[in-house]
Amino acid sequence: MTSLATARKADETEMKYNDIETARRTLDTEIAGLHQLKDLLDHSFEQAVETIQSMKTRKSGRLIITGMGKSGHIGQKMAATFASTGTPAYFVHPGEASHGDLGMVTEHDVVIAISNSGGAPELGDIIAYTRRFSIPLIAITSKSDSNLGKHSDTCLLLPQAKEACPNGLAPTTSTTMTIALGDCLAMALLARQGLTSDDFKVWHPGGKIGSKLMPVSDLMDSFDTLPFVEPTETMDHVIVVLTEKNMGCVIVSEDEKTAMGIITDGDLKRHMASDFLTRQAQQVMTRTPKTISGDTLAGEAIEVMLKKYGNPITSLLVVDNNDTLIGMLRLQTLLAAGVA
Repeated sequence: MTSLATARKADETEMKYNDIETARRTLDTEIAGLHQLKDLLDHSFEQAVETIQSMKTRKSGRLIITGMGKSGHIGQKMAATFASTGTPAYFVHPGEASHGDLGMVTEHDVVIAISNSGGAPELGDIIAYTRRFSIPLIAITSKSDSNLGKHSDTCLLLPQAKEACPNGLAPTTSTTMTIALGDCLAMALLARQGLTSDDFKVWHPGGKIGSKLMPVSDLMDSFDTLPFVEPTETMDHVIVVLTEKNMGCVIVSEDEKTAMGIITDGDLKRHMASDFLTRQAQQVMTRTPKTISGDTLAGEAIEVMLKKYGNPITSLLVVDNNDTLIGMLRLQTLLAAGVA
């Protein structure tokens, strides 16, 4: 039994090693394909970007993406990427297109058709439709002399790179290159538009992207809820305010416009002594508390709180352009909003 168990363990170790090597070979093969794709980019890519940009400038068309099988799955992902970066885009299934969905494609649109071989018969009707109504057709294929390549207005050529599949059959390298080429188009269009984080906030109102793009002013505790104490207040009163407000700190201020300092739970522990309750707030406070602008994005704010000052801090005072207090941002608020 011991010998059998040892043999099985050796086999499992060998299998794990082979799995990792297979994964590495797959990645190496696909990386090599991406390098070939990079070297193959030419004026056709610029022409494709120009075509889509021209459609967007008219503000009357959409980017229609189509493909069959694996190409269709990639097309759906591509459409989602374009849409989330400011280019109205839809996926139309070529089979459904032949049964009525061609009516979704207008003369103001631009069509991207994906087929590695360029010979997918299901694309025939949509290719013919674009030719009939002079709708710009961008092909993504590895064969420029294919039916798709020959009838397109712009042909984005994929290198005929080796598939990662040991039998050379399963689409692997080719699909990776196609996804990457779609990302390249989307990023080129994004760069031309000069999109800001505010634009992304419009298209990503939910999830982590949306929360990270929220301004600090949308997440902070408002000014009227802030816990203020005067610098000469004794610590027995400070503790009462700290407990009542339950924000983990109090702000030491003479005018409630600027902060002289801040007292946190940590400050209480550091200054604990027999005369602690009779000491003044200004004797215990941490001077020059950390501040942040209300216009700062939440994603940047959490980086500041967790990394900028060496040790994580749990609160930032929020100020306006005149350095006047307008609120307080707490780490737990950012975490609750899903910013981390």
